[in-house]
Order: sequence, then structure tokens, then C-alpha cells
Amino acid sequence: MFDGFKTRQIPIGDCIINLRIGGEGPPLLLLHGYPQTHAAWHAVAPILAKHFQLIVPDLPGYGDSIGPEPDPEHQNYAKRTTAKIMVELMVELGHERFQLAGHDRGGRVAYRLALDHPQRVERLAALDIVPTLEVWEAMDWKQAIEAYHWPFLAQPAPLPERMIGSDPDFYIKHLLDRWKQDGNSLDPMAVDQYLSQFHKASVIAATCADYRAGASQDLEHDRADRIAGRRIACRTLVIWGRGYFTTQDSTPADTWRTWTEAVTEVALDCGHFLAEEQPEDCAKALLEFFSASRAK
Repeated sequence: MFDGFKTRQIPIGDCIINLRIGGEGPPLLLLHGYPQTHAAWHAVAPILAKHFQLIVPDLPGYGDSIGPEPDPEHQNYAKRTTAKIMVELMVELGHERFQLAGHDRGGRVAYRLALDHPQRVERLAALDIVPTLEVWEAMDWKQAIEAYHWPFLAQPAPLPERMIGSDPDFYIKHLLDRWKQDGNSLDPMAVDQYLSQFHKASVIAATCADYRAGASQDLEHDRADRIAGRRIACRTLVIWGRGYFTTQDSTPADTWRTWTEAVTEVALDCGHFLAEEQPEDCAKALLEFFSASRAK
């Protein structure tokens, strides 16, 4: 995986960010989701690296990145905090402005970064998500069953930590199988990385803190932006899997249009793990979208 990429560990504040960096061209930051690591991008990276310099980190607390200590107010793992860490990481690497793609939790960091630091982001790609506020407001009993991990992981410590820690392999395999489309498979080497990280108590704690922030700080930040009428300033690509967004009355792009004026939509025939289940189609969509910015 990531042949030709360099591995680096860069201190940012209280964190040490583990990342892969490779390719040539303008900078493109790729942010993974839960319960993954930077390995989530392994299949699209060789395609994108022909056109962009890719910066592919483990999010703070995930994988081999050391994150801040979880705090009672859930500020340390708020997407606003993580977005600021990602900005500082990119500046440390010499990139004041960059393209940005995020999947799942990484997508939530990505759109928060675009809202809080609009001068930094040329274009944004949000993979298989809608904004956090929209998820919570739409969560009726059916959605609560489908997305049960949101309220479960947001429960006060140490409940989810103890339950996940008792059999982490079972829990993570359960989520991976639940979210990918039937018949599709994930690379065993990547899955091994996803499983092994959850054998570290620090990763379980950080990922639960991530979801607690999603039920508190992130929710309020989104609500404040909506009340204030703040919108994402850059063009936005929304990629989603037809096998994951199966219970929605509208497409994710319909929701995103209330958050940004310029939306491009691509739907793929796969589950939640777009970059792994359909890497060629996912890479094509990302390449066409981000290359259009360079053509101007």
C-alpha cells in the first residue's frame, strides 16, 4: 500500500499526526472516516498521485496519530478543533491553500474546515455524509436503528469503551460488514489496520470522544452557522453510495444545497466505503472535480 509515499509523524500542538505523503502537483488533503485509518485511501491514492501531491493523515487519536486527551466538554475532539489541527498540519507542510476531500468523520472535519477557514480550501469533496445537524434532526426511530452507533458511541464514558474493548474485532467487523454493500469486499491489509488500531485503548477512547463531540459541540456549531446563514464558500462535490443512503427520500446533494450554493453530485453503486468498494469510479469523480479547479 502507498508505494512511493513517505511516512511522517508531525507534532501539531498536543498531537502527533501520522501521515503518508506522495505524488506531484497541487496539494490535496484526504481525510478518512470511522472506523478506519488513512489506509481507507489506498486504492484511489495511486490514481490521484499522478496529478496531486497527496497528504493522507490518520485523524487525531485514530491509527498511529496521537490525539489530545478527551475532555468533559468534548471540545478536544470537536470537528472545529480537528479542522484547526489539519490547517496547521498543511501550513507546516508549506500549503496555505489546498483541495480537500473527506469521508465519513473525515468529511465532517472537512466541511467544518471549509466553513471555519474558507480562505484555505479551493474545493471540497464530501463523501457519503450530510451535515451533522441534519443527521440528528432527521433521526426518528427508524434512523436510530440504522445509525445506532451515533447514540451508542456518544454515551458517557466508559460504557462504549468497555463494551468495544471487550471484543474490538467483533465490533469493527460488524460495522464494516453492515456498511459495505453485499458482495463487495475490502482489502484484507486495510481491514487488518482497522482492526489492530482498536486494540489500543487510546483509539477507542478518542473515537468515542469524536462521536460525543458530534452530539454536542459539532451539533451546536452547525446550528449556529445555520442561524447565522453561513455557507460553504467553495464548490462542493458530493459523492454517495446507493447501497448506503437507501432510506432517504432525497439525495444527499439536496441536503447539501442548503449549506453551499455550488454542488456537484455523483452517486456510485456501492455501500459506504466508496474509495474502497468502487475505487476507480471514486477516483475518477475526485480527479475530474479537482482538476477542473486547476483548469481555470
